[in-house]
Amino acid sequence: MRTLVTGGVRSGKSVIAEKFVADAAALHSPGVPITYVATGPCADDADWADRIATHRSRRPPSWHTVETRDLATALDALTGPALVDCLGTWLTAVLDELEAWEAPREEWQDALHERTASVVLAWSRCPHDVVAVTNEVGWGVVSEHRSGRIFADELGRLNQDIARASERVFLVAAGHLLPLRKP
Repeated sequence: MRTLVTGGVRSGKSVIAEKFVADAAALHSPGVPITYVATGPCADDADWADRIATHRSRRPPSWHTVETRDLATALDALTGPALVDCLGTWLTAVLDELEAWEAPREEWQDALHERTASVVLAWSRCPHDVVAVTNEVGWGVVSEHRSGRIFADELGRLNQDIARASERVFLVAAGHLLPLRKP
């Protein structure tokens, strides 16, 4: 089953997603290690390093971690249950690679949409229990900064595509789980 967990920063979505994948693995794939697909950048400052350390400390030693920006290939290579954390950091890395923050949209948009379509396709055909975490953005004022508008627009599109390809979608707010789609 494919499950998308979305919410704001520090809403509790990763903790809930970790429980979802652990429960699914115990039920459907006992004894098969869980793969944690880490899509975020390497620690480039102390605060980011602390976030990574917090996430690592919660994972059991039996979980296998894959750090990658090639999310479609990672999804296709799964041999059991997995957690992808997070689509927003993956998108940021791809936008960085494409130098999209300052370049005209026509220079990078097709390449970005090809990459996101590959991820959505790999997600939709994944035969294993897989949970993805993403950020819910755009609930406020449209950013005055181009980079903020690009990120919100593109993550909003990606979230909609992944949600359509998921059996379950949940919103986490203030540590509380709200089902948006259940099978």
